[in-house]
Amino acid sequence: MLTAIVGINWGDEGKGRMVDLLSSRYDVVIRYQGGNNAGHTVINEKGKFILNLLPSGILRDETVNVMGPGMVIDTEHLFHEIAALRDKGIEITPRHLVISDRATICMPYHKMLDVLEEDRLADKKFGSTRRGIAPVYADKYMKKTLRMGDLLSPDTLKAKLADLLEWKNLFIVNGYGHEPVTVDAMYQWLMDYAMPFAPYVKDTTRYLNDAIDSGKSVMFEAQLGALRDIDFGIYPYTSSSSTIAAYAPIGAGIPSRKLDNVVGIMKAYSSCVGEGPYTCELFGAEADALREAGGEYGAATGRPRRVGGFDVVASRYGVLMQGADEIALTKLDVLSYLDQIPVCVAYEVDGQRVDDFPSGDALVRAKPVYEYLPGWKCDISGCRSFAELPKAAQDYVKYIADTVGCKIRYVSVGAGRDEYFEM
Repeated sequence: MLTAIVGINWGDEGKGRMVDLLSSRYDVVIRYQGGNNAGHTVINEKGKFILNLLPSGILRDETVNVMGPGMVIDTEHLFHEIAALRDKGIEITPRHLVISDRATICMPYHKMLDVLEEDRLADKKFGSTRRGIAPVYADKYMKKTLRMGDLLSPDTLKAKLADLLEWKNLFIVNGYGHEPVTVDAMYQWLMDYAMPFAPYVKDTTRYLNDAIDSGKSVMFEAQLGALRDIDFGIYPYTSSSSTIAAYAPIGAGIPSRKLDNVVGIMKAYSSCVGEGPYTCELFGAEADALREAGGEYGAATGRPRRVGGFDVVASRYGVLMQGADEIALTKLDVLSYLDQIPVCVAYEVDGQRVDDFPSGDALVRAKPVYEYLPGWKCDISGCRSFAELPKAAQDYVKYIADTVGCKIRYVSVGAGRDEYFEM
């Protein structure tokens, strides 16, 4: 079984929680795109964990976790993320973690350039996490980066680095007026924070193909959601990689394989970190109450998330883009405080009702059309079946499935690993 776990909306839908939950059914979990701009929160009997780079299956001893060639890896961040997990008793060795030799290394100067550019943009910024993701992906497609496999050839590593910096310093010095980055400093960084991962690096294409041929099941874990995809998201307020399920086999290094199942993760309301159009956004006391009830602060950045009611238009589009076969609906319990539940059922653009997700300037001009559904006003965190939900909650779940055109299989009613049920 090859299954992709992907975000339907703007990210932060609860993918880490669902990957951790479902990973017990899979032998291998692989992150296939993105970098340490992810913020996948997992709560289980071992504690609360926020994973930025590592696949969310890393908390299960029996699961092999793979960082695929579609990823960009800040090895210093990875170094500290692993150290923090080990401090909490999580064992991580080359038996638990495999890193693709084709994955790109995110260097310190990529992070520096990200900060310099966001500062230059000022009030026109894109809302970057300032972790170097856009600069390193740009360099990847310029064919001007180091890859994890380069660590396996230490005799040529410094020469490759020198060639890259000769080119990169043209931008750093002449573009931003910053002092040049030195080869010695970057080489030492590689020795300190990248070289320790050389034993984890291998040809993951061969590894995964062999695993699948031997009958092992693989889960593909995405970062962010459909509306942050570089091609199909709210450009230019997107990530710099493909967050779409169709990219999963490519970003994992096994493009000849076909997915068997796509599970789309979707909140029972909406949230968004970063800049750009966000049509369903709520404001004032209504937004503050929802943000506090859901703990809506970025796991990677700590920034308050923008919040809104469930967005039918954006969610239907996300389901289509992801090709979702089934939905995991998260944070249904958060809405339990409401007498009436806000739902953005359509957009209005230039005085016309719009039911399809617009792009470009039309999306900037879009205004939400809100309706309110009955709330249930009781604690549902103990429910372990659909039948145990109050009728208003049942009706709400059915409404979402009908409006987005996809069956809901999982419903999360709390943050804990066992606080969910299957439909």
